[in-house]
Amino acid sequence: MKHEEANKEIGGKEAKGQRSKRAEKQRSKRVGGNSEIPSSPQSPLPLISREGPTFPNPQSPVPNLDNWLEIGKIVSPQGLSGELRVYPVSDFPERFEVPGKRWLLRSGDTEPQPIELLTGRYISNKNLYVIKLAGVENCDQAEALRGCTLMVPASDRPQLGEDEYHVLDLIGLEVFMQASGELVGTVVDIIPAGNDLLEVKLHESLAGDKKQKTVLIPFVEAIAPIVDLKSNRIEITPPPGLLEINN
Repeated sequence: MKHEEANKEIGGKEAKGQRSKRAEKQRSKRVGGNSEIPSSPQSPLPLISREGPTFPNPQSPVPNLDNWLEIGKIVSPQGLSGELRVYPVSDFPERFEVPGKRWLLRSGDTEPQPIELLTGRYISNKNLYVIKLAGVENCDQAEALRGCTLMVPASDRPQLGEDEYHVLDLIGLEVFMQASGELVGTVVDIIPAGNDLLEVKLHESLAGDKKQKTVLIPFVEAIAPIVDLKSNRIEITPPPGLLEINN
């Protein structure tokens, strides 16, 4: 899945011989960033892209982020020359690899400030990007940016391809059994994993007295063949036992 934006996105490029069904997830399915997520031979993986919302510390001024998408969090300096390690919350590698303007939200600020991305590269075994920002020349300057958030304007949502979806568009969709039309529940989150997973809050008719009120459903073509955003619904064909597997 890709996330981006809160404002999240699910999107997808085709990962090595497989057709994705969500939004671009390059970092992890190649991984929506750069790693790849294996798929079963009969069931191509959907891709979801996410760039998620920033949640401010309740003690600090509340940022006005309605028009902004979080793409990553600076976690530490890299080396002594001012490079930065960034944990991505976007599955679009170009957010970190293509030079150009980005925006930086510092702790306590209410608006992100423009900054220039000079270079970036992906470290696949750590699921991190290493980037170079203009004006950050040494380890001390890089250390001062630890914990800052990288942003882009909400209007800068990459165009998605066929079978690609923004995470935000999937949250709140109702999930139905394709064969019977029975309401299963409502999508409350998208969980990035080997396969992206729909976290579905079960309808009361299925939840009953069970302690487990949600179920995780792989967002792949074979199990979720129909995604109809206009009708606010996803139709699923789960294998036997899937809806009870978490109970």
